[in-house]
Amino acid sequence: MNSLYNDNSLNFWKMIMIPAFKSTFQMVIATTILGTILGSIIAIVLLITNKEGIHPNKYIYRIVSFVVNIVRSFPFVILMVFLLPLTKTLVGTSIGVQAAIVPMTISASAFIAKLIENSMQEVDKSLIEAMKSFGIKDYHLITKVILSEATPSIISGIILATISILGFTAIAGTMGAGGIGSAAITYGYQSFNYQVMYFIAFILVVFVEGIQTFGNYIYRKMK
Repeated sequence: MNSLYNDNSLNFWKMIMIPAFKSTFQMVIATTILGTILGSIIAIVLLITNKEGIHPNKYIYRIVSFVVNIVRSFPFVILMVFLLPLTKTLVGTSIGVQAAIVPMTISASAFIAKLIENSMQEVDKSLIEAMKSFGIKDYHLITKVILSEATPSIISGIILATISILGFTAIAGTMGAGGIGSAAITYGYQSFNYQVMYFIAFILVVFVEGIQTFGNYIYRKMK
């Protein structure tokens, strides 16, 4: 196949590109959702247990923060290989979309946790103290005050994380997860078909711009 527009282009789109788009969307959406849920939980634990938190506990804070920093320090491709035994235990295989979601979620959770923690720490301390003086419960303080005030910044951080996750899919694709990144490498670069490679690169740029534009819109609405 030398062109996207020759007689074989329909088969190329049907057999290669559409499944690649589907795999990419599955990885990005699942990882963003799971990473945000786990990252939020971790961020709340860090917020509560830090030295200025609601219930300071230096041991829990240090352990959780250490684990988060360790995960963040791993290059994603190395983390994927390192987590292969865990991935196979959880999903029964070490290749494919489901297998890629495991290390992607772990990596994204650590990244998102720090973003959310930083966003929550930016909330006005005087507001938090004022709410405490009214006798507000810890749960409501976190959900109704801190998270509510930090929501625009958190959304901005999640959008940034989603763009990074899209980049993860290209790396995951080289290890059997599929996706448009894998299609660019396999059917573009390795096949010396630069038209395909540049086209997919353009599609990735469009995806990133689309995610960022949507994120900016939501951010403005939440401000």
